[in-house]
Formats: sequence, structure tokens, C-alpha cells
Amino acid sequence: MADLSTDQIKALVFDVFGTVVDWRGSLIREGVALGEAKGIQVDWPHFADEWRREGYHGGMARIRGGNAPYMSTDGLFRIKLDELLPKYGIGGLSEAEVAHFSRVWRRLTPWPDAVSGLTRLRRKFIIAPLSNGTFATLTVMAKSAGLPWDCIISTELRDTFKPEPEAYRLPGTLLGLDAEQIMLVAAHVNDLRAAQENGLRAAFVPRPLEWGEDGAHEPAPDRSVEVVASDFLDLADKLGA
Repeated sequence: MADLSTDQIKALVFDVFGTVVDWRGSLIREGVALGEAKGIQVDWPHFADEWRREGYHGGMARIRGGNAPYMSTDGLFRIKLDELLPKYGIGGLSEAEVAHFSRVWRRLTPWPDAVSGLTRLRRKFIIAPLSNGTFATLTVMAKSAGLPWDCIISTELRDTFKPEPEAYRLPGTLLGLDAEQIMLVAAHVNDLRAAQENGLRAAFVPRPLEWGEDGAHEPAPDRSVEVVASDFLDLADKLGA
């Protein structure tokens, strides 16, 4: 790990989907409840993985590659959901029911250490999401999950997505801080690497169950990452919060 002085760090910004909240477990639970209510059998883990990979990652990749006009992640989630429902044999839903299920991304459950860890970190640092989730989604999610953000930073504010450089410049612009005064906390090595390329500090908090017990695991970060912590409480210890 790189040498770290926490005195210079004024703000921590967090990747959200996978780092702060358990998107996969949350989607599966809501899917199971929907299936039971409608009397249908669905492979909800596979459904959740496809919605995330193709609707979220795939949709953003097409936009970043110049193959589609900008659309918020809320729009990407809904478009993919409209494709997945018939593919998985899910029918008979009203528009209100489809719209509600599409907004499951606003009702994601935090990892067990997230709220308590963020609460401690907030005592010493400004804390905010830095996410490709929309401003509305991140705001409603914070209310639902009890996430104690000081403010909401969504890449939607610049019609961009991580890992574009403009996304990582956004916290400094909004908070009036230099890049080196800001640390990104994420469970995704590529996100941290892009943040460092744009001057931010980096803290890696692994979430080995993000894609399930048998799912893919993130590689270990390189030694340029200033902090590696087991969870947000461990991060608070290591940052003196």
C-alpha cells in the first residue's frame, strides 16, 4: 500500500452498487416475493445478474462507446426490465407493478457494516456517494436504507458515467476540494484505478458476496491503493474515525 496521511483527506466518496448496498441479494428477495404473489417460478439469481450486467453495465458501455445517446441509469434499468419480463415468462403485471419493480434499485439493502461504518466515518469526513445511479435513486435509497450521506453526488449531474474523467472531477468541483483531498471507497478495482488516474486517493473494501457465493471475485488491488479494509468499520479504524 502507498503511504497515507489522513490529515489531507477531507471527503470520502463511495461507489454504491456492490460497495455500500447488496444489489444482488436485494433484487433476488424482491423477485422471489413477486413470484410468490403472482404464482410464477423464475430463476431470480440469473435474472438479477442479467439485469445488472446487460441493463446497467451493457447500457452504459453502449453510451460511452458512442453507440447510443445518453440516458440515465433509471432509463437503462427500465428498458432492460421490459426485455427481461417476457424472456423469463413474467406476464400479467400492470404498468404500476412494472414501474414499482423497476424502482427496486432504490430499495437496495446495505451490507451489514455499511450504516454503522458510514456513521463513524462521517464524524471525521464529508461523505457522499459517487455513483452512476441517478440523483433520485440515490436520494430515495438513502432515505430507505438510512445511509447518512452529507450530500448526493450522481454522475447524472454531468450526463456522464464512471469511469469517464469528468465523473471523478465532479466531487472536487461540487465540494470545492482538490482531487488529492478526496478518497474514493470502492469494491471494484477498475473504479479505484480510474479515480487514481484522475488524482483521487483510493480505498478498497472487498465485497466477496456481491455476485453470490459462486460468483466472480474482484482481483486484489495493486500497491498504489492507499487503504485496504475488510469492511467500513475496519476502514473507520484505519482512517482514525
